[in-house]
Amino acid sequence: MPNSHPTRLERGFYRNGEAHRAGADVSFSDVMRLFNFSSIHIGKWVTRQEQQIAANLFFDALCDLMDILQVPEQVISLNGTLSLAFGVGGQKHSSAHYNSAKRQLSLAKNAGGGALAHEWFHAFDHYICDKMYNLKKQNAFASEVWLNELAVINKHPLNQSLSQFFERVFLNDTLDAPSTLMNQSISADKHCGFYYYARPQEVAARAFEACIQNHSLKNTFLVQGTKQTAEAKIGIYPKGYALNLIQSEIIQYFKQLAYALGR
Repeated sequence: MPNSHPTRLERGFYRNGEAHRAGADVSFSDVMRLFNFSSIHIGKWVTRQEQQIAANLFFDALCDLMDILQVPEQVISLNGTLSLAFGVGGQKHSSAHYNSAKRQLSLAKNAGGGALAHEWFHAFDHYICDKMYNLKKQNAFASEVWLNELAVINKHPLNQSLSQFFERVFLNDTLDAPSTLMNQSISADKHCGFYYYARPQEVAARAFEACIQNHSLKNTFLVQGTKQTAEAKIGIYPKGYALNLIQSEIIQYFKQLAYALGR
C-alpha cells in the first residue's frame, strides 16, 4: 500500500537553478566522484528510495552552491578533506551537524533539508582556520579566532578579504562596537539561558546561510528559514542593508578564491 503520509524528503524541495542532472538520477557515488569528498556515509535505516531522492537533492544543492559562489568542485569538498553523512546517528535535537574531529557534515534523514549551507560553512570555517592563522588548535574555527583575537592573521589577500567578511558580521559600521546581528544573538542567548546563538561560528554560519538564501538562485534543500521563521523574526539573521554588505563581502571572497585557483 502506498504511503499516504509522505516524509519531508519525499514531499520535495523547491529550486530554480540549472538542470544539473538533465533529469537523470545520480548516486552518492556520483556525488563523491564529482566533488571528491573524502567519504560519504549512509545510515542503515535509509531505504533505497530515500537514498535515491537524497543523492539527487545533494547533487543539485551542491552544484547550486558552486554556482552561487562561482567556485570549482574542489572548494565544495574543501580540497577533498570533507566527509558527508546522511541519516547516520546524529545529535539529539539537531537536524544537522558538523563534526570537526571527523571533518564530517551530517544531515538527518527527514529533518536535515535546508541546513546544508549552514553546516557547510561550519566545515569551511574549520578548514580555513589553519590557513588564516598559524594556530595548532585542531578544532578551532576561523570566525572564533578572529573575534576573540586569539592569533595574528597570516598576511595574504584572501585572508584579508575573509577578515572583511567577519568585520561586517561581528562589528558595526565604525568597527568599534558589536553589530546589530551580534547584539541580537547575545540577547537571544540571554532569553534562552544558554550560550549558543552568540558563538562566533554560529553567528558566522547564520550570516553565510542568509547570504545564500538572499541569492536569486534558490534551493530549499540547501538553505531555508533565514527570512520568515521565528528565529529570523528575533533578529539572529542579518537583513536589509547589513545583509547586502555581508553578502557582498563573502561573494567577493569566493570570487577571489576561485581566481586564485585558476577558475
